[in-house]
Parts: sequence; C-alpha cells; structure tokens
Amino acid sequence: MSVDGGPAPPELLWRKHLALLVYLARSPRRGRSREHLIGLLWGDRTEAAARHSLSEALRVIRHYAGEGSVEATVGQVRLGPASVQLDVDRLEELAAAGDWAAAAELVSGEFLEGFALAEASEFESWLAAERGVWGRRGVEVLVSCAEAHVQVGKVEEACGFAGRALGLQPTSESALRCELRCRSLAGDRAGALALFERFQSRLAEELGVGPSEETHSLMERVRRERALHTEAQAAHVDSMPVVRPPLEGRGQELQRLLEATAGSARARRAVLLVLEGDAGMGKTRLLDELLARLRLDGISVAAARAVEADRAEPWSGVLALARGGLLEAPGVAAGPSAALAAFAEVLPEWAERFRGAASMAAHPLGRALAEALRAAVDEQPVAIAVDDAQWLDQDSALSLGAILRDLAATPLTVVLAIAPYPPRSELDELRVKIGSELGGQTVRLRVLNRAALRHLAERMLPGYDPVAIDRVVRRVATDSAGLPLLAVELLRAVALGLDLGTISGAWPEPFRTLDQSLPGHLPDAVVAAIRIGVRRLSPPAQRVLAATAVLGDLVSPAVLERALSLDTEDAARALDELEWHRWLVAEPRGYSFVARIVRQVVERDIVTPGQRRRVLEAVDRVSASLGDSLHRDATPSRRRLPR
Repeated sequence: MSVDGGPAPPELLWRKHLALLVYLARSPRRGRSREHLIGLLWGDRTEAAARHSLSEALRVIRHYAGEGSVEATVGQVRLGPASVQLDVDRLEELAAAGDWAAAAELVSGEFLEGFALAEASEFESWLAAERGVWGRRGVEVLVSCAEAHVQVGKVEEACGFAGRALGLQPTSESALRCELRCRSLAGDRAGALALFERFQSRLAEELGVGPSEETHSLMERVRRERALHTEAQAAHVDSMPVVRPPLEGRGQELQRLLEATAGSARARRAVLLVLEGDAGMGKTRLLDELLARLRLDGISVAAARAVEADRAEPWSGVLALARGGLLEAPGVAAGPSAALAAFAEVLPEWAERFRGAASMAAHPLGRALAEALRAAVDEQPVAIAVDDAQWLDQDSALSLGAILRDLAATPLTVVLAIAPYPPRSELDELRVKIGSELGGQTVRLRVLNRAALRHLAERMLPGYDPVAIDRVVRRVATDSAGLPLLAVELLRAVALGLDLGTISGAWPEPFRTLDQSLPGHLPDAVVAAIRIGVRRLSPPAQRVLAATAVLGDLVSPAVLERALSLDTEDAARALDELEWHRWLVAEPRGYSFVARIVRQVVERDIVTPGQRRRVLEAVDRVSASLGDSLHRDATPSRRRLPR
C-alpha cells in the first residue's frame, strides 16, 4: 500500500482502518451505511464505542488521503471518486484495454494476502468471497496473457504465465489446459503428460472428481503430437548446453495466420493463406508453429513438403497430403467409397484402414482429395498445408484451386508456403484471387531487423553482457543479411565457441537470394558456423546428416538405416536430434534439409569422398529390395509420421 507514491503510515495500516478502506473501495458506488459498517467491523463493541471507532477510522483516512477522500453524512459513508485505487481496479482497466502483460504484473498471491480480522466474522466471510473472485480473475488474466504470448510465438514466456496461473489455483482446469498447450508447443510433451497425471490425482484427492471432457480432449491431442527422443533435446556431445532458437521476428505474421484460420472456422468459409519469402526466411519454422497450434485447437491438419523432384511426378502433392494426416481426420471415413478407393489403390496405409476399397471403382485423385476433405470438414475444421509449394506438380497445384472453389462454404484452410523461385503460374493465379473470389491473405516474410536479431542473440547467448551482444549482433547482421536461417546458425556457432572476429567476408552478392547462392558465395563465418554445428552433433547424427546430403532432396528412414547399417532405434534417435536442432525437416515421405544451401555446404565441406562413395555403394546394394525410388517411396514408420 502506498500514499502519494510513498509508503503508507502505520496508523493507516491498522487492521480495521485498512479493512474499512478496502471494503468501501470494493462496495457498490464505493459507499455503505454507517450501521452496516459498524456491524461489519465493530459488532463486538457497544454502540457508542463502535460509532467512535468508525469516526476515528474516517478521521485517519481523511488525514492521509485528503479531506475530500471521504464523504460522510448522517447515515452514509462514501469514498471520493479518485481517493483510493486498488490494484484490482487497475487490473480491470488493463484487462479491458487488452494489456495482458501489464495486468499480469499485478497478479501476485491472493486478495489481501495474510490479512485477517478474526473478531469480525462478517468481514471474514466477505474477504473469503473476494479472494475467490480475484483468485479466479487472476487465473483468467494470466491465462489470457499466456495465450496472447502463444499467439505471437513467445512460448517460453507463455509457459511462465501458465505456470503462475496453475500455482495460483492448483485445481483450475483452464490454467491446466493453458500450461498443457504451452508445454506441448515448447516440445515438452513428456512434461505435459506428467503434469496432467499430477493434476488428475489432485482433483480426485481434494474434490473427488476428474478432469472435464474438454481437458481430456486436449490431453488426447497432446498425446497425438509427435514425440522426439529425450536425448535429442539434451546437451551437445561435449556437454555444451542447448538453447533452441525462439521464433523471433515473426509474431505478427503468426498472429495473422491464426486469426485467419479462426475466422474460417467461425464463418465456415474456405480461406487461402500464402506464406511467401525467399529461402532462409523461416517459412518452414513459421508453418510448423502455425500447424502445431491448429492441431492443439482441435483442427484436423494434413501437411506435406514438396521437393524439386515432385514437379515431374503427377499427383505427388495430393498423395503427400493424403499421407500427411488426412487419414487421421475425424469424418474422412464417411467419404465416398470411390474417393477412399483412389487412395487405397496406391497408399498402403489407406488400403489397410479401408480394406476392400482398393477393388472398388475409384475417383481421379484430385476429386478424391476434394471428396475426402468434404467429409472431414463436416466433422470439424480442416487445414491442409504444403511447404515449398513452388515444387508442387501441376496436377496437384491445379486441384487446390478446384478444392477452394468447390468447398468454398466449408471451414477449410489451405496454407501454401512459397518461395518466389521458380515462378508458378498455377499458384500465382490462385494468389491474385485472394480478396476477390477467395478469402484469405498473403503474408510476406522480411529479413530480421536489428531489434529482432538482438532479441535472438540475447536468448541464444544468455551469458553475454550487453556490450558483447551489440558486437555480435552487428557482425551477425552483416554476415546473415538478416536471414533467420543464417542468423541462427551464426549465433549457435558463437555459443559453441566461434570467434567471428577472426573471419572475414561479405555477403550477399547483389541480386542473389540464398537459394541462388552456391556454398562458395556464403561468407566464411556462415560456412564455419555450419561446420561447427555439425561437429557438435552426436556421431550417429553426423553420419545420418552426411548420408542425407549425399542421397538427395528427400530420404526415408528405411534407406538411411540400410545405407548406414543402423538399427531402427539408433536411426530414429539421430533423426530426432537433427530435427530438434533444425537441420532436417520431417514429412510423411521422409526427411529433407531445412534449406538447400545447408545441404550443399554439408555435402561440399563436410562429407569426405570416401563417405560419399560408401553411402552410394550401400544404397546400390539395397536398391533392389527397396524399389527404384529410394529417396521417395519408402514410408517412415507410423511412430515417426508428422501429424
């Protein structure tokens, strides 16, 4: 408590003086009758003594808060309009303005924590009710603050607010659900599962009930999220700590995408979202963050990543989506048998689920996808996403336009992450319809500015002082040209010991994008950063990364296991490690490098001629057993399928 910015005098803090002040401030129109106040606080005294105590308390309040602070008549006592402001009043003002971070700063413990008037039972009952009200409101504010941070990609901060909410009310299901979402998005699926088990036990012991259906549904969605081996998230092999890079400088873009998807679900109107940017701009990471949130929100997601070879494979994009989560969408089984048959003919997992469908007459694949989606959106909203959509085959690209037209009145979101090269007229025709014939928007990613790079450096280099951070940021801004991919690699290498001051070089060359650059065009600092990052991986992960660089755009785990003579579990651990550190990206057909230039650097500067020869010879030996398209046809095991 403070008076005019200074500490409150002891006389004002006497228990009944303070109780009177707070009670009046929380009363309707900030006033009560004298009789009511006497009965509330001095009911144990004679009438004369009680009236004297009330008058003395009002004198003290006037003395310190000003003569106009209390309006007293024969029968009523009222606080002046601006004489007293409680934290809870300020909290409501901030919450009404949507300033959740500032409101959350005011949430600290319970209302009048530690305060008691044992001799005033009516006041104690009122105080208990107020504590319940403001305890619940505090949870609401903290949860809203956490969700606001999640919306802009600040998951670590969101976890802190969610944890505070659950600490404030340990049996609050809204707080639990918020923390479950935050932990899942942070990659701590095991922690989310353990938290749920503890919460469930506590509810049973203290209240004799179990979690609600809403909480159970969220927990099931968390369980279905892909789980990486815990070793993948541990320290580097030399015990250096791992700081996973945050999603920096993309908060507004993520929020726009989430709001557009939510709007599609509410209005039951299809939307097209185009995520556009050069290679290295962070399209894949942003798309991953978006889809993870949609899955946790109960939206069915089917996702795929196209590679350059897909352009020559008719319907490869449609089939990748069918393998990328559509099969698990509730409602898809209600689709026409001809649609199910089209996929069962060529995809083993569909044939296994819909036995006998492969023998039926089948729709063309484009129509089959549309009909399967129609059945799925009847059950719940659906999002389909294609990363690196510039490599889609023509048939699949054209079918997306037909789907958006035919399913216009459904809660379907189509997300395309596109690089400007090579240009695709089919996708350009779709994009120009946004705002006229199609709902949706185009989100263009830009390079990170100095402020974003500084925030990134502060997170990835926690031991550096502000002067050192400034020095690193200036160099990283020059060497990365603001591209998130390169900035992260440089900062990761600095954290592992790279001294940027010993390396020269300038980049980028005029009029060249990252995708148009060759490894030799990159600054020496970037190449050195990639080398250091690779050397800090575990030996199995280094072998898998080298083999993936040799084998091409898209490599299945089965190929890697046989080419490197790894058992399934060791290969899975290595792939999880590479995915966690964002060297590789998983999609239903296999794994590919997060960026082509990184693959080229690894292949040129890290893979030895002997390694390359051994990998290719091993692949040749097993090619007969795996078929003629080693890099594309083998399906990852069910456990590893991204959902």
